[in-house]
Amino acid sequence: MTKILVLNGPNLNMLGMRQPEFYGRTTLKEVEDLCVSHGETLGQSVSHLQSNHEGVLIDAIHAARGVQDGIVLNAGAYTHTSVALMDAIASAEVPVVEVHMSNIHARETFRHTSYIARVSIGQVCGFGAQSYVMALDALAAYLSKDNVG
Repeated sequence: MTKILVLNGPNLNMLGMRQPEFYGRTTLKEVEDLCVSHGETLGQSVSHLQSNHEGVLIDAIHAARGVQDGIVLNAGAYTHTSVALMDAIASAEVPVVEVHMSNIHARETFRHTSYIARVSIGQVCGFGAQSYVMALDALAAYLSKDNVG
């Protein structure tokens, strides 16, 4: 089985309650259950971690090296600010798909910049919880060696 880490950053523990006009009513637990269930259909063993602390996310990315086959990362607001997360991803040598429930490109201008995208194999945004499913599908395709730049 392929090992995938679904890593969620700050404020994502508030899914379902926080700004439902952007993020919907799906809770983080429901997102995690969806990922585990969908991952099973793809032959993926999906684990998950959420933290509001940048250092914890960096440690998880470092720990994924040589252990996880891929990471689905919703870095929340750190997407737009964290050079440290970008550097962690670059050094971990684990393929990362950046994911967001809202369409960050249709929101405030500051959200259009992603340091994570610079070191990710791709980005999925704007499809609510389904964005995570799409990211797992993208990782499965990438890891199947059918990947093309």
